[in-house]
Amino acid sequence: MAKPSFQRLGTSIDVPNVQALAASIANPADVPPRYVRPEAEADPVVSDGDSELPVIDFSRLLHRGFSREESAKLHHACADWGFFQLINHGVPDQAMEKMKADIVEFFKLPLEEKKASAQLPNSLEGYGHVFVVSDDQELDWADMMYLITRPLQSRNVDLWPSQPLTFRDSLSCYSMELKSVAGTLLEVMAKNLGVAPEEFSTIFQDQPQGVRINYYPHVQELTRCWASPHTDGSGLTLLLQVTDVEGLQIRKGWFPVKPLPALVANIGDIIEVINSTQTNHNQNISTVIQFKKNMSIDYEILSIFNDANHYFDFFSFNLFININIF
Repeated sequence: MAKPSFQRLGTSIDVPNVQALAASIANPADVPPRYVRPEAEADPVVSDGDSELPVIDFSRLLHRGFSREESAKLHHACADWGFFQLINHGVPDQAMEKMKADIVEFFKLPLEEKKASAQLPNSLEGYGHVFVVSDDQELDWADMMYLITRPLQSRNVDLWPSQPLTFRDSLSCYSMELKSVAGTLLEVMAKNLGVAPEEFSTIFQDQPQGVRINYYPHVQELTRCWASPHTDGSGLTLLLQVTDVEGLQIRKGWFPVKPLPALVANIGDIIEVINSTQTNHNQNISTVIQFKKNMSIDYEILSIFNDANHYFDFFSFNLFININIF
């Protein structure tokens, strides 16, 4: 089976830039209805209590004396939650802070400068929106930028922002660090699931890895604007919250994830397919907190179908990507 291209997965109707739209709105009542989700109020958000994500210590996973205990905690987190916070992951603070700073600076640029990284026709990569197919479709209150980082030959560096000047170097360094962390996590999860690590390696080997950078503008409105509830269609997502805002929410009673000095790991649908009886993949959303903007960067490992990926023979790849990743 030929490997499908990640570049030819459909196109979108042009829609307003949400950051610019938010800046132009003085009256909350002027927020276009297609961005407002009043049904969000039907699912109350747990503000505190016992709903805290499991915390996994990456350094203990690598330590001979503690790896078995920490692996068991990881297995429980995957089976019961599908999410966990990863501490002591070894990604240098400098790499994370430079990446966060460059994301903040990118979204400060004038719209015309940001459009230098705009999506090309029939491509998911670049700055803008994806899979907008009708003029009355509900929209997420967000702008996004998706960039392939691995394999190296699949990078379209022309879409990587040239401003700020350090953005490309920051992304290259950050994605290299996350690739290493994700690879180790997948090895441990494979063992926990009773799958040979080399089989996991075959599934994800040379498959696309990329980042989705999300910008959720502030809105002075009590009715929620948000990103649609979704599971992640990747194999594994590692999320770094750029701003100190409880914008990410997880559907286990819908509770906000408090930003910590940690990566938030999300078990994706692909691993759920590999072993549906031992992993969970709760939905997540991003909400817009009144008077505050929110930014995040998601590092995603995908698995596109090839002859080795026999788990996915019954899927239509394009349909799967359209429904589950964006």
